[in-house]
Amino acid sequence: MKKSSAQSKFRLYEEFVQSPKWQVEYLPQFHTWLSGKEPLRFREDFCGSARVACEWVMLSKKHTALGVDLDPRVLEYARSVNRSALTPDQQSRISLLRSDVRKPTRARFDWIGAFNFSIFEFHERDELLKYLRAARESLVPKGSLFLEVAGGAGFQIPSHEKRSKLIQGFGRVTQIWEQHHYDPIQQTNDYAIHFKLADGKWLNGAFTYHWRIWGLRELRDALKEAGYSRSVVLWEKSGSKGEPLHEFLPSEEAPNHDFYIAYIVATK
Repeated sequence: MKKSSAQSKFRLYEEFVQSPKWQVEYLPQFHTWLSGKEPLRFREDFCGSARVACEWVMLSKKHTALGVDLDPRVLEYARSVNRSALTPDQQSRISLLRSDVRKPTRARFDWIGAFNFSIFEFHERDELLKYLRAARESLVPKGSLFLEVAGGAGFQIPSHEKRSKLIQGFGRVTQIWEQHHYDPIQQTNDYAIHFKLADGKWLNGAFTYHWRIWGLRELRDALKEAGYSRSVVLWEKSGSKGEPLHEFLPSEEAPNHDFYIAYIVATK
């Protein structure tokens, strides 16, 4: 069956951008470190195609997940492609909800993840606080919220970055990550992801973003105001040549890298 452009872009986003297996295996250790408990109930905010939530329920028969997003198109993809690929038992332990993440859920979770810089969707501090408070209300005691963020001067300057890889069912695909001019007054910038397919066709502007680039200190201050008892920055280790090692450690100080990806973990 021929893939639609929407189906194609969601699949390609998963292949180029996401690391769901790594996230569900690596990040929960920090929840256990902070809470003393093993997490079993997970909520994926801004879940998109819910790949992380699907990976979570695959870990064991005790793991449950909820994916929350506002976009009905990507939730339909999550249901028809990713959720349907799970076993019947795994499907019974994952739910998908179309809702605003600024509204607390009735269910309570051990940990909640807002990945792929989704927190930057909130441009105003009151919107940010509303989300942080709603997430806190949706956590069990000692539950944890994980925010994936990026920053540095290299995240603000106009640039293009190309990567290509061989993807089953697509052939060799090239992804272009495009950055525009940063506005230092508004603290906003525009970004886009384009894909060039193996047949030469383009998915231009497959994903576009207008983000407010919150700083780590700003986010930690907001978490404190929202009532979280503690926050920790997980900073990525670098190799001898400065290359990222995809290993993160709790840090209170860090070098001024041109570009960084970090996680903030906050506990209820």
